[in-house]
Amino acid sequence: MELNTIAGSNKTNAQAKQFPVKKLKKVLGDLKGKRIALLGLAFKANTDDMREASSVEIAEELKKAGAIISAYDPIAQENAKKAMPYIEYCDTPYKALIGADAMILVTEWPEFTSLDYRRIKKQMNRPLIIDARNFLDKKALTQAGFEYEGIGV
Repeated sequence: MELNTIAGSNKTNAQAKQFPVKKLKKVLGDLKGKRIALLGLAFKANTDDMREASSVEIAEELKKAGAIISAYDPIAQENAKKAMPYIEYCDTPYKALIGADAMILVTEWPEFTSLDYRRIKKQMNRPLIIDARNFLDKKALTQAGFEYEGIGV
């Protein structure tokens, strides 16, 4: 029984890591040449731990699809560079989002709830947010003119 629970949990985790790219393809279609910004790279907030971080698998899928990837993480960027050297790392979330066709929120860093989303909307090519954690305020973002896709939404 325990092995089935572990296997089920691993399958769910794998699906959760594939979810953001599937949502992106559903909304944007072909990702070749599209700029996708990843916010949060660490396994969890308040750490630089990249072990089992969803961002690695998400970035690999985006790379395979031909997307251009920019990213920001407040702490984990140096460790992330070792796992994902093909990403354009930015020193602010705003820089990562310039010209982005979509943003994927990967790690629920508290600072991401207080970003200036009006500014972000102006600098993105398409105001599309894929919230892989259902962490952001969907209602506020949709009212601000963003397309919002969350888990199970």
